[in-house]
Amino acid sequence: MMRAWYHKAVRFLQAEDGPTAVEYAVMLALIIVVCVTAISALGTNANKVFSNAALNTALGP
Repeated sequence: MMRAWYHKAVRFLQAEDGPTAVEYAVMLALIIVVCVTAISALGTNANKVFSNAALNTALGP
């Protein structure tokens, strides 16, 4: 069972599709990292804005 899986993996990596799949996986991973970082930064900034608005509303004119 493991030997058959190993041979399939070796054939996949030796074919031209293997490196292409790895390149796509790396690009996808980088895109995900950038998206998570951007969403985290936007969330932090939005939290500051809403906290500031709530504080100013609570203090009133």
